[in-house]
Amino acid sequence: MEDKRLTPLAAALPASVPFVGPEAQERARAAPFVARLGANESVFGPSPRAQAAMARAAAEAWKYADPEAHDLRHALDTHHGVPPENIIVGEGIDGLLGLVVRLTVEAGPPVVTSDGAYPTFAYHVAGFGGVLHKVPYKADAEDPVALISAATARKARRIYWSNPDNPMGTWHGAGVVERTISHVPENCLLILDEAYVDTAPEGTAPPLDPDDPRVLRMRTFSKAYGLAGARVGYAIGPAPLIKAFDKVRNHFGMGRLSQIGALAALEDQGHLRDVKQKIAWARAELYRIARENGLTAIPSATNFVAIDCGQDGDFARAVLAALIERGIFVRMPGVAPLDRCIRVSCGDAADLEAFAAALPDALTAARAGK
Repeated sequence: MEDKRLTPLAAALPASVPFVGPEAQERARAAPFVARLGANESVFGPSPRAQAAMARAAAEAWKYADPEAHDLRHALDTHHGVPPENIIVGEGIDGLLGLVVRLTVEAGPPVVTSDGAYPTFAYHVAGFGGVLHKVPYKADAEDPVALISAATARKARRIYWSNPDNPMGTWHGAGVVERTISHVPENCLLILDEAYVDTAPEGTAPPLDPDDPRVLRMRTFSKAYGLAGARVGYAIGPAPLIKAFDKVRNHFGMGRLSQIGALAALEDQGHLRDVKQKIAWARAELYRIARENGLTAIPSATNFVAIDCGQDGDFARAVLAALIERGIFVRMPGVAPLDRCIRVSCGDAADLEAFAAALPDALTAARAGK
């Protein structure tokens, strides 16, 4: 029965979320996962300085956080050389995507993204009645030329592009990014999701130009910094747009411990370098495991690797289901032809040993149709 209290838009939306959490899957299977390799979290953990700072602050958790995130914004100013008025801090990139969609998307004007790209953006666009147009990937990578062409042809108001990409882990260099920004149509905003830029090769991200009205760049502490559970992200863009976030954001949405932990993590660049080395090692291990099982790993600039299972999406889903049955939590892209792959997060030695042990049996089960 339809709930008459809902708006027509809300009533028409599916009661779903972009991802089913590993905890829900553990409850369904009545057993914990042996290896948690599906959500692109950093199993290498946050900086010890961040852990200590949050532990010290725990006794003051009765306090609300600074709604202006003053200390963290000014630390990001020093780190990036970007004025604090060009920085907004929020509850992860997911939260910030919801806010920028609320600010800039409405029913009617088209929005362009890639078919298969990070689904949370599409989730927010649907929630605010936006019309989403998608372009396919090209050679397992997002196609910025197609994004610009579609935005130009449809007179789109917004473009969403992640670089490096989720779910394939592929990336474009700074030159491509700069050319793409230069071709953003008039009155259009490129939302550039750089969640994985900390794990990417040098030369992936062009220099920050915070006053460029054509682009809003998003970063996070959830990946390489290891603070996914703290939910801290930030966006860098022109000051008038950043100021507009104050019109719609939850001013007390950021937790006090989260802000303190992110500030300490930012100040510990040595830990970040160490984590990046561990991620590089884990990517190489995942490439090796894929190769030893006759599979192809797609080169990645992120803290995960997409592994081509060599057949279609149904086969990859069977491999994924068999891995989950064996206690290995992984995910996969949601659309063809990307869904021929499974996506495996970088883990520590024990995680990858467990994945390597389970994968041959999972492939055998999938090939047998079990």
